[in-house]
Amino acid sequence: MLKSIFIIFLFQLIGESVQKYFELTIPGPVIGLILLLISFILLKNSKNIFVNKAKNEIVSTATHISNYLSLLFVPIGVGVVMHLSYLEKNYIEVLGVIFFSTILTIGLSLIHISEPTRRYAI
Repeated sequence: MLKSIFIIFLFQLIGESVQKYFELTIPGPVIGLILLLISFILLKNSKNIFVNKAKNEIVSTATHISNYLSLLFVPIGVGVVMHLSYLEKNYIEVLGVIFFSTILTIGLSLIHISEPTRRYAI
């Protein structure tokens, strides 16, 4: 489990490095996660037993970590409190973004859920 956590953090570090080097607006951990996904896709049909064992350990570790996902929201809450003055100045814009993103999420979820029922209707 320790090796797989190291690999996950290594990809996060690579993502942070790419983000800082190219000055991207995408967060480094997201870039690292995308790179990890790409490596999984590229190594999907690997015959190497060590690669397959490492992939299975990473998946198992990620599953265990996701059980404690709610703990990861604590830093986000702290960040919101730290930028409370920004929210006070721009609360109309923030509420607008929250409203429209919620409507967009509900709409896209509705389309995604209803598509299989239309496709396979008898």
